[in-house]
This record gives sequence, C-alpha cells and structure tokens, in this order.
Amino acid sequence: MSKILKGTMLLTAGTFLSKFLGMIYTVPFENMVGTEGTDLFSIAYVPYSILLSLSSMGVPVAVSKFVSKYNSLGDYETGQRMLKAGLTLMSITGVIAFLMLYFSAEQVAIWTIGPDSERLGHATMVIQMVSFALLVIPPMSITRGFFQGHESMAPTAVSQVVEQIVRIVFLLASAFIIVQVLGGPIHQAVGFATFAAFIGGIASCIVLYVYWRKRKPFLENQLQAQEYTYGLSNKEMFKELFTYAGPFILVGIATPLYQLVDQFTLEKAIKASGAEYNNAFSIINFLSHKLIMIPVTLGLGLSLALLPAITQAFTKNEMSRLNKQINQALQIVALLIIPAVVGLSVVAWEAYATFYGVDHIEYRGDLLRWYAPVGLFLALYTVTSSILQGVNKQNFAVVSLGTGILLKISLNWWLIQLLGAKGAILATGIGVAAAVGLNFWRIFTTIEFAYKQLLKRTLLVVILTAVMAITVIIVKWLLGFVFDPTENRLHALIVLILSIGAGGIVYLWTAYKTTLLEHVLGGRVRVLNKFLKRS
Repeated sequence: MSKILKGTMLLTAGTFLSKFLGMIYTVPFENMVGTEGTDLFSIAYVPYSILLSLSSMGVPVAVSKFVSKYNSLGDYETGQRMLKAGLTLMSITGVIAFLMLYFSAEQVAIWTIGPDSERLGHATMVIQMVSFALLVIPPMSITRGFFQGHESMAPTAVSQVVEQIVRIVFLLASAFIIVQVLGGPIHQAVGFATFAAFIGGIASCIVLYVYWRKRKPFLENQLQAQEYTYGLSNKEMFKELFTYAGPFILVGIATPLYQLVDQFTLEKAIKASGAEYNNAFSIINFLSHKLIMIPVTLGLGLSLALLPAITQAFTKNEMSRLNKQINQALQIVALLIIPAVVGLSVVAWEAYATFYGVDHIEYRGDLLRWYAPVGLFLALYTVTSSILQGVNKQNFAVVSLGTGILLKISLNWWLIQLLGAKGAILATGIGVAAAVGLNFWRIFTTIEFAYKQLLKRTLLVVILTAVMAITVIIVKWLLGFVFDPTENRLHALIVLILSIGAGGIVYLWTAYKTTLLEHVLGGRVRVLNKFLKRS
C-alpha cells in the first residue's frame, strides 16, 4: 500500500471515528440535561462554530497544500517558516475570536432569546464558557496542516480522536457529577459541557507536541540538506495561503450560518405566533441534525474521495475523464444518501425515540421527519462546492452560499409563523436547495457536462427507494400489532432495527439485481457476489 493511500485511509478513519463519537455522546448527554439543556448547548455552539470557522477552518488543508508544494520544490525552509508565522497569526486570530465571543455573549443571548427571558444569564454564561476553546483550536489546526503537508496523517488522525475522547469524557463526567451527584442546576452542567471543547483542544495540542518532538530531528535534517529557498516574505506566504483557504472557509461556515438564522429568529417567531416554543431550536439543529449526519456521512466519504481525480482531469483538460469522475461522485451521493434520508424520514419517530426517548415524540419525531430530507441538500452542497473548486470556480461558492442564506433570512420568519418550527426546516431546505441548484448551473456551464446518465440512474434510485420505503412502512405496520414505539423506548429500538433492516435488504438486493450497484461503485461490489448472485 502506498504511503499516500495509507495516509488518506488513516486520516479518513480518524475523521469518521471523531464524527461518530461526536454523534453518540448526545444520547447520554440529552438524557441527563434534557432538551432544555441541549437548547442552551446549541445556543452556545452555533456562534462558536462560525467564529471557529472564520479563525481556523480551511487552514489545515490550505497549509497542507502550501507545505506540500514547497517541499516538492526542495524548499523545506519556507514550509517551516509558514508554520512559525502561522502559529503566531492563528494565536492572534484565536485571541480576537475569544474576546469577540466572550464579551458579546450577553448580546448574542439577547438576540437569541430576548432581553426579558429568564434564561438570559444562563445563556450568557454558557456562551462565555465555550469561547475559551477559541484560544487553542486555531493554532492547533495549523500544526495539523503542517504535518499533512509532509504526508504525515497520523498526527492529525490521532489528535482528532484524542481531542474528541477527552472532550466527551469531560463533558459527560461534569454533567453527571453536577446533575446526578450534586443535584446542581442544568445550566451549570451545560456550561461545563461547552468548556469541554477547551479541554479537548489542550489534549490535542499535547498529542501534536509529542509528534513534533519525535519528528524534529527529521525536519532539521531536511533543512540541512536544502540547497535553495524562494525566500518568500510573510505577506507573500499568507497571501498564497489564504488563496487556498478561502473556499474551505465558505463550505465550513455554511451549515452554522443557516443555524444562526434559526438561533436569532426561531424562538421569537414561534412565541410571536402564540405557540409553545418547546426547545425547537435544539431539537432541529442539534439533536435531529446529529441523526441526519449519519446518512449524509455515508455518501460523502466515497464521493469526496474522487475529487482529487476531478482536479487532475480538469488541469490536464481531459474532459471525458472529468465527466466520468463528476458523474460518479454525484451518482454515489444519489445511490447512498437518497435512500438513507428517505428511510430516516419514514422511521423518524422510532429513530428519535430510540436515541432521545419517547417524551413528546409526536412533535419531536415530526420535526426529524421534516428535517431528514434536508440532509440530501447539505451533502450535495458540500460535494458540488468541492467540484467547483476542482474546476477552478471556487469563488462562485460566495454567490451560491449568499443566495441560500438570503432566502433563509427572507423566508424564515414568515414560514415559522405559518407552519411553526417546521417552517424553519422548510426555509433551510429552500435555501440550501437554491445554493445547490446554482452550483449545478455553474458546473454545467463551465464544462460540457453529460448529465443524461446521472438523471437516468438517479431516477432508478428514486424508484428503488420508493420500493424500500413501502417495505419499511409495511414492516412498521405489522410490528405495530405487537410493539408501541411511541410509548416504550425498547419497542422503538426493535421496530427501528427490524424495519430499517428489511428496507435496507430490499434496497440492496434490488440495486444489485438491476446492476445499479455495479455501474456506480464498480469493483467495490464484488464482495457481494457470493451473497447476492444474480440468476
């Protein structure tokens, strides 16, 4: 196995494990603090995510690209100077972001829940607690990028996993001690839960420092063997770096921006309509969002793995190969994510009850049912934005993202007044769908894209997904004579596993029989031959 392939697999595995852990911890956390606590948690994390994106998102990949470029030219000094200058810059931006969030915490809380809310002090404290993480994570991210530029993926993969494990252990332990042992207030437990991001960041920094000490002799030998340096000034280095980083920042802040619109309007709009708020913000943007990211992650890994090949084909002007690579990336998204989001929508009540309990399942399960299809558009936005970067049209992401956000802002209040919390979901769906549509338009006008094959196979996916959904509905109906998933969490788990299992088998079998799997995934499906031999 090549060093590059091994490194890519290691980094992908570390990222996936980190994301998986980030989803699983919500189950015990929600059980301890309830939706009231997760609402406070969400209020703090959305502005934190945006400031984190602006201060560091895109830097690991951008620094990796920068260091890799100059290493390939034999100029190792420039890469190491970028690390030192970048650490200083990211430390400064981290401090600025920390000060902005810490001292604006009360104003953010006022914008979110209003100046007269009894939760104002609690929300302010929670936002201030999470702001400390901004001191350590931006400089940490540039160190990860430096190692990646040296084709060393282990430091990033290991530090990601360690960061997440330490964060989750501190988060759950502090919440348990405060709520269960000491009988303390929920907002105090949530404050320490958000502070866990800082603790996890410190743990990650320690891991990266250990790797740095271990690799230092090798890096010094590179410098001694160097024969030429380009002698770039700091200004020239940062100008090149930010050219690489810009597109990644836009993609990174897309979802938090949509959530920020909800944060500042959802509770106020619901209460203005005379309805009960019922912690809808965290139910949609934290608890349900974690669940829809499960199917989204299924397709993104495979499709995004094709994007380096897309960049290479476009650079070499190999249009036939470029068409094939883009088609395959989009077909993988359709093949895996369409049935996943439809399936989650069909079993929304059972899924929500299994993970978060049966309380108010009619209301909360319905919100998940509405939100699940949005996962498809979120996945398509990420993939199409990356394709735009591959064909050197990354700046168009500003137009598509801006259009989507403007639609979200203009529609949100009106749709919430009309449909309640579901209106916020619909506004997000319309905004992201518009951004995806614009990205597709730009891709199609940039290259002569042959889309007929994509349309045909997507139509087949839709038909097979409909068959799968009907199967799931029938299985749920039959199991309903024995189990009641709205009253019992164990019953919900049983119905979820059996119905999704039946639907998944039907979809896999029909996709295999129609040769859809083979055409989209190629040789990857050969492992199924001994299980699903076609007659």
